[in-house]
Amino acid sequence: MTGHDASGRGRKPGDGHGDGYGERQRGRRSRTLKAVGLTLAGTLVLGVAAAGGVYWQLNDNIRGVDVDSALGDNRPPRAVTTPSPSGTASVAPLPTGAVNILVLGSDSRSGEENRQLGGGDSSGARSDTAMVVHIDAGRTSATVVSIPRDTLVTRPSCPLPSGGSTEVSHGAMFNSAYALGGPVCAVKTVESLTNVRMDHFVEVDFAGFAKLVDALGGVTVTTTEDIEDEDSHLSLAAGTHHLDGTRALALARTRHGIGDGSDLGRIGLQQTLVKALLEQIAATDLLTSPTRLYRVADAVTGSLTTDTGLDSLAQLMELGQSLKDLSAANVTTITLPVLPAPSDRNRVVPDEPEASELWESLRRA
Repeated sequence: MTGHDASGRGRKPGDGHGDGYGERQRGRRSRTLKAVGLTLAGTLVLGVAAAGGVYWQLNDNIRGVDVDSALGDNRPPRAVTTPSPSGTASVAPLPTGAVNILVLGSDSRSGEENRQLGGGDSSGARSDTAMVVHIDAGRTSATVVSIPRDTLVTRPSCPLPSGGSTEVSHGAMFNSAYALGGPVCAVKTVESLTNVRMDHFVEVDFAGFAKLVDALGGVTVTTTEDIEDEDSHLSLAAGTHHLDGTRALALARTRHGIGDGSDLGRIGLQQTLVKALLEQIAATDLLTSPTRLYRVADAVTGSLTTDTGLDSLAQLMELGQSLKDLSAANVTTITLPVLPAPSDRNRVVPDEPEASELWESLRRA
């Protein structure tokens, strides 16, 4: 089996990238996830200890969607886990089982704030960013898989918030699931594509993302080529730049000003940006500045929509604390292996058998 880079091109065994997804491309690890987990936990603990009004404001910022009730039992099975023996009678042990989280980037196209950020004039929202975050049993290693928005998939029948359900659609663009049926349909489509149970989902609003970048004082990124994208309103020379929230969001949206203009190039930029953001969080001593800590916590919670298993500060804190032993040497970011679609060269399809082997490796971990 060959590995794949962000462009979907195959790599031969022995080229320094490993022979299979069992090793999961160790060369592209994030160096900061452990720090992020600890920062999240510290932020939420401080929030709990703060004045009740502040805690409830942050808690109420988070929006929840009951995905489990909407989808019922016709889903891939949950991973079988063994309860942790740690903990005391008064302190519940932290979870240690494998967990899969679908992370969506929601780009709202309505409202004055989003129009000022380049969101356009159309109504509704779309999700052009999707990542399956798989945390292995023991929570000491993880894999992050980006799914290109232009991937053609079979979109299953999804329940609609207004009642009824959608029709099955073959050869549908992956991101149409969110546009049609929201996060519930996005979760069901991912589960249909991967046969991997999504235990949670986290949706991050892009406007909130811009606020988070500004609350952190900006992010520093390095680009390897000039970027000129009229759609995202970004002009950036190759090199290292410190970006504010508006420009960071433009970078996250950019696709036409790089490479061949496909979504695969944007995924590479987004992965670079996410790592830069996490490095900025890790480098910012939030606990010594209550004002900045509050701004960051408010930006984070205000930009989140989650399933009902994560829609409170207490639940998010537990997740963050459970990642405290996640080793930087065991975190990988990759892109779903894809090929140009035979029916439309502007779309892609999963590259088999590599794609199926990738999802199978997550089910085994």
